[in-house]
Amino acid sequence: MLPLPVFDDDGLLPAGDYELTLDELRASALVSGNGVGSSTWDARWRAHLVESLATLVRQLWQVGVREIFADGSFVEDKEHPNDIDGYFVSDLKTFASGELQRQLNLLDPHKVWTWDPAERRAFRGYPKKQLPMWHQYRVELYPHYGQFSGIRDSFGNELEFPSAFRLSRRDGKPRGIIKIGGAP
Repeated sequence: MLPLPVFDDDGLLPAGDYELTLDELRASALVSGNGVGSSTWDARWRAHLVESLATLVRQLWQVGVREIFADGSFVEDKEHPNDIDGYFVSDLKTFASGELQRQLNLLDPHKVWTWDPAERRAFRGYPKKQLPMWHQYRVELYPHYGQFSGIRDSFGNELEFPSAFRLSRRDGKPRGIIKIGGAP
């Protein structure tokens, strides 16, 4: 894994996988804004997002998930990102059986672990409906078990989560992603 660099000229975390523990993420420039050169960097909000992410990461660790990735506008120079997006690696059988969701909801007091489109709810000022975990934590983590993401590359090819999450939504340019390390 690579050390965490500063944002590139496009305001993106340069392409690559950057492994950080939750403590390292808390102390990083992604949260503090050190070296970003912004007087309006919302470090308090970014720290809140990381704490929400940490809650969900610990739940994933408790059910045996070890590969967890965080990105979205959080890994861009957006001073106040709306949320943290990401994915985790799961096997198809555990996901398809509903066992993963069941185990996670036993751990979460708000029972937010679902990816059912029918469970999405509107939020003021947002064009798309959001999952329950977003409403509670402002984090959306999706299971990856080899499926496509619904996001297409510049040639129209549908991408799997690992590829889709490594592209900026604003312009499709490659960007870096944080791999959460330090699993027990």
